[in-house]
Amino acid sequence: MIEVQHLSKKYGPFTAVDDVSFRAESGEILGFLGPNGAGKTTTMRIITGYMPATQGKATVAGFDVFDQPLEAKRRTGYLPETPPLYPDMTVKEYLRFVAKIKGVRAKLDDRVNAVMKKTWVADVANRHCGRLSKGYKQRVGLAQALIHEPEVLVLDEPTAGLDPKQIIETRQLIRELAGSHTIVLSTHILPEVSQTCQKVVIINKGKIVATDTPDALTQRFHGTVMMFVQVDGPADDVLRTLHSIPGVVRASVKETRGNVTNFDIDTQPDVDLRREVAAAVVRGGWGLLELRPVRMSLEDIFLSLTTTETETEDLEAEKVVADA
Repeated sequence: MIEVQHLSKKYGPFTAVDDVSFRAESGEILGFLGPNGAGKTTTMRIITGYMPATQGKATVAGFDVFDQPLEAKRRTGYLPETPPLYPDMTVKEYLRFVAKIKGVRAKLDDRVNAVMKKTWVADVANRHCGRLSKGYKQRVGLAQALIHEPEVLVLDEPTAGLDPKQIIETRQLIRELAGSHTIVLSTHILPEVSQTCQKVVIINKGKIVATDTPDALTQRFHGTVMMFVQVDGPADDVLRTLHSIPGVVRASVKETRGNVTNFDIDTQPDVDLRREVAAAVVRGGWGLLELRPVRMSLEDIFLSLTTTETETEDLEAEKVVADA
């Protein structure tokens, strides 16, 4: 379990993280989502003990990151944005070295072989880390985070540099790790969150702007229920009929091609009007070609919450953090 309470980090006059609070339950995958420069990496570094906070509190598996740093780190696996590899060591040598540092004693070689197999790097076990592709470096970084079987995993951009097949495999691995590990997944890649995480925390300019499950966020940020309807019939007549259905808040023409028209329909919350819409189209003697609900995407929510007034502030923030 991870709990962050009123966490802040300042670099001189610039506040990178501003009063951030969230909680990841045991065995849960929490997506920490935000644009570049939002404060994600700074928060991850504080949680893992790599950097002190200006104020606030963070606990990992019940241990305070600041007051009990060694106990917290023993229970944490961390994959930073740039994997911490030693280029002159082979993959196997590096993982043995990391395992020893992290206190793995019993059946060390068995543990190293198992984690190499799990992260698909066994085929490069004897290759020097400095000669690995970016994708393999990322997977070796994930292996070192898992080597001591931590209760908590903090993954900062875990699929960066991977090809599409490797991304799918890594997402599957992360999902399999849930339950036995509490996982915080920091990313700006929206499919990463929607396909992997059970809870989402969205951060922008150092502040938490939303916390909920992906489904709950979708429902909360769209007050009405949307439907897409495709009808073979006269657009004006169909539109008048759709407006006449009780519970329809708004209907509009999206696209017309010949006699086939696409419509967007907004209905009242918690009302399923698919039967009524279908019946109205059929009564009109028109062809109902498609009818489906449309939900506000996580991308729509993300953009609505994180769109900045100017690009200057983001650039300035990234520069301050890079210089710190």
